[in-house]
Amino acid sequence: MALTTQQFFDPCPESISQARSFTSQALTDWGLPDRVEDIRLCVSELATNAVVHGTVPGHGFLVKLDAQEETVRMEVHDSRRRHPKTRQAADTDTSGRGLILVAALADGWGVQDRTPSGKIVWCCFKAAGGTTA
Repeated sequence: MALTTQQFFDPCPESISQARSFTSQALTDWGLPDRVEDIRLCVSELATNAVVHGTVPGHGFLVKLDAQEETVRMEVHDSRRRHPKTRQAADTDTSGRGLILVAALADGWGVQDRTPSGKIVWCCFKAAGGTTA
């Protein structure tokens, strides 16, 4: 059974915690508790990137969740085409580790262009003992 939900958020710092809450609630409602903390952390990192780097003035971002069989796909849609890149942050840097965390926690992730503008940063999570689709 496929499950899908999405929510639009304003481009402000408060939206990051709202995106985490939205994600937790959806996964709990769907009875998918296995990877909630990993997915919450990833949505937090990607929502932060959307607010800081991915939105043009007056445009927010969208979080979309899809669950099919043993896989949850989380997407963050924003309004800029510039693709994020992982980087090696110095020990003293206060930022720059988000995509490294996403790569470590997710079973797969990537970026694709969105029509007519912007991009989608996505990541997939398989349930305990499951396989990614």
